Amino acid sequence: MSETPAADHHTHEGAADAATSVFVDNRELLFSLVYNMLSSVADTEDVLQEAWLAWVARSTAPDAEPIENPRAYLVRIAVNGALARQAAIKRRRETYVGPWLPEPLVTSLTEPKDPVAAGDAAEAVERAESVSLALLVVLETLTPLERAVFVLHEVFGYQHAETAEILGRTPAAVRQLAHRAREHVQARRPRYRADPRLRQQVTERFVSAAFGGDLEELLQMLAPDVTLWSDGGGKSSAGGPRPIHGRDKVARVLLAGARKAADNTRVSYRQVNGDPSALVFHGDMPFAVMVLDLTEDGAQVSDIYNISNPDKLSGVEAEEGPAS
Repeated sequence: MSETPAADHHTHEGAADAATSVFVDNRELLFSLVYNMLSSVADTEDVLQEAWLAWVARSTAPDAEPIENPRAYLVRIAVNGALARQAAIKRRRETYVGPWLPEPLVTSLTEPKDPVAAGDAAEAVERAESVSLALLVVLETLTPLERAVFVLHEVFGYQHAETAEILGRTPAAVRQLAHRAREHVQARRPRYRADPRLRQQVTERFVSAAFGGDLEELLQMLAPDVTLWSDGGGKSSAGGPRPIHGRDKVARVLLAGARKAADNTRVSYRQVNGDPSALVFHGDMPFAVMVLDLTEDGAQVSDIYNISNPDKLSGVEAEEGPAS
């Protein structure tokens, strides 16, 4: 005798719950992968929603064959979902006002450590933050496939054979993509990341000089060929139409901007994509995220990434922490 409709309903609900549980267990990893491919939290969340719906539909389909490796299956549909979304993102960027910068991942300077937390989830979060904002900017210059291969292999440690299976390419093609991507990234971004304590100290000195109107100190801190990237998306007074190059120009723009923003402004220090950085608040509302990139010797500031597009700051909370 066949099962009753009520029994079928309960069976389907049970399968859907089990599928959702598996997805939740892997969500941190999927978020990290997709975010590093897209540099957008909002687009990443959309891709994960589509991946979850596809996963539940596959898992609850009548007579569906069991999936031997759910994580590998989820990674495949999430990565390919991110690739499919690239065309829409590219069209959106074509009409973007001013420089475009990645949407920042903001966390506390000292995240509470949960010793009972699952190792995989913790590692996934660390991997998401291991790609600095500056490196994400470089990754934007790769083709979507090159970027996918770079993220999978260089950041997450997938072997070329595994990457080939995820992307539906041959191992030889993946090796070629990996070689091109690695050369491209290394030519534009040497593998150097300043010690967090040094970066924190430089960031605090920088904020003090900028908001204190100390032109001489700023000029000493800035490298001669420093670049200021201001992403306001046409929605913020702190945004600019194009990058600004050179120590003198950058210093004067920074001081002028700090003077305008002086009233009811405070600065809080957080981690942005794993690096100590500054968040500027107007009252309780986030106004800008400032990330500094240092020269290789750590002595001067080589790039300043200033993100003030409110759409990219919607996830920033005015949490307690060191402020000035």
